[in-house]
Amino acid sequence: MSIIYPDNFNELKAEVRASGLLERVPVRGTIEMVAIFMSLAVVFSIVFNWTDIVSSPHLTAFGLGLFMVVIFTRAVFVSHDILHLQYFKSKSLSFKLSYPFSALILSTSSSWWDFKHNVNHHTWCNVLEKDEDIWALDGAFTPNNKGNSPFIKKYKHIIFWGAMFFMYSAFIIQSYNFVIKRKLWGEFALMLMHIPLIWGSIFYSLPLSDALILLVTLNFILSPWLAFGFITNHLGCEVFDYEEGKKFSWMELQMRTSRSLKGGFLVHWLYGGLNTQIEHHLFPRAPRFNLLKVQDMTREFAKKHNLTYFETTPIDAYIQINEALKEY
Repeated sequence: MSIIYPDNFNELKAEVRASGLLERVPVRGTIEMVAIFMSLAVVFSIVFNWTDIVSSPHLTAFGLGLFMVVIFTRAVFVSHDILHLQYFKSKSLSFKLSYPFSALILSTSSSWWDFKHNVNHHTWCNVLEKDEDIWALDGAFTPNNKGNSPFIKKYKHIIFWGAMFFMYSAFIIQSYNFVIKRKLWGEFALMLMHIPLIWGSIFYSLPLSDALILLVTLNFILSPWLAFGFITNHLGCEVFDYEEGKKFSWMELQMRTSRSLKGGFLVHWLYGGLNTQIEHHLFPRAPRFNLLKVQDMTREFAKKHNLTYFETTPIDAYIQINEALKEY
């Protein structure tokens, strides 16, 4: 396949850099990190004084679960941004700062995410031999590598959309599998601390029914929030094998395999910046707070050079994904 896009990424990069949008944001990042821990402190203060201050326990447990969903999603996005060095230049410092969010708050692995996401996915986006994300649902979103499971074919919509409610659990399982295989025992210990720190405190302080309401609320709202954000990034976009992918310039591969979303600030907050996926892949170290401005520049750059810029509304993205799923 011939190169379609001109190799002029440096022109766009120079424009974005000159606008100051690639500058790291240590202060703003620190404020967000502190805000997450302050929010957790509020959660613990309610939990530890449950019988004294709560008059409607079931309703309060549900509300507290929703509040924790917001905290956990912010922790996911902050950990993601830290590992992309958006806050601090030092890789070592960034890894250390990510652990409280990934391991302690979420019980997931920074090492797993860095290897799976930052190394393989960002370098070889939607390249079959390199990017495991594109193999979702038995290769349903690949052009010529779909599986042959009659069960999956028959119930593909139920399985795929139903799996959205278990993404957080899947992240935890994959994280533990990774750190155990790699013998990362220090990180493993930090991840285990999540259990007594978060859930030990909750189940010790709350009546069992209230603790279960909180647990179910957190898991079954957090998972689809994350999942419905992640799946719009690349599923239903172009997919290449290694021989094709290695021929492309950096800009061409990232732009042809990514989808950005319309919607402005609200969508940007809900999706944690993942809505500006093309821009995030072109500039992974550009702070999330700057990506809407980078999006405007990238869109204009694509228009100027007659490049395809794949942007849809969130609803259209889900429709496109569902249409691609029908081909399995």
